[in-house]
Amino acid sequence: MVNLMHRALQLAGEALAAKEVPVGCVFTIDGEIIAESRNTVNATRNPTRHAEINCIDYVYDYCKANNIDYQIYFSNITVYVTVEPCIMCATALSNLNIREVIYGCANDRFGGKTVVDVSNYYIQSYSLTGNILANEAMALLKQFYKGVNPNAPELKVKKDKKV
Repeated sequence: MVNLMHRALQLAGEALAAKEVPVGCVFTIDGEIIAESRNTVNATRNPTRHAEINCIDYVYDYCKANNIDYQIYFSNITVYVTVEPCIMCATALSNLNIREVIYGCANDRFGGKTVVDVSNYYIQSYSLTGNILANEAMALLKQFYKGVNPNAPELKVKKDKKV
């Protein structure tokens, strides 16, 4: 388990080096990596390109190319991700009937369990385990947020009008 989370952390480090939010993700079946990715939101200019969504796409394409029933295939997958899946990703993973999600640190801003528990809205198919190498995952996030996201929109601060 720890080795797979270490791989996810390496991918998160690659995201950090590319000036992306440092999230890495590994999809496994029986301990073997079948897909891996990192956030590519800034590179693609697509806000949905989270590490988990990228892995979902890889697996879906693999199943399609090999005439595999993706619904059965996804139900055997364990996900290792450095940060608790956001609401969007948690919902997608739940809808695909992923077996298990193991994450590093909590996501206090957008977490699919911490902020809005998606299992209150959808039947959650996966078991959820957190705090695996959480300090390492949090350290990457802190490092990212110390810098400036080069693709963030400029702040539009309203100036007080003097009467």
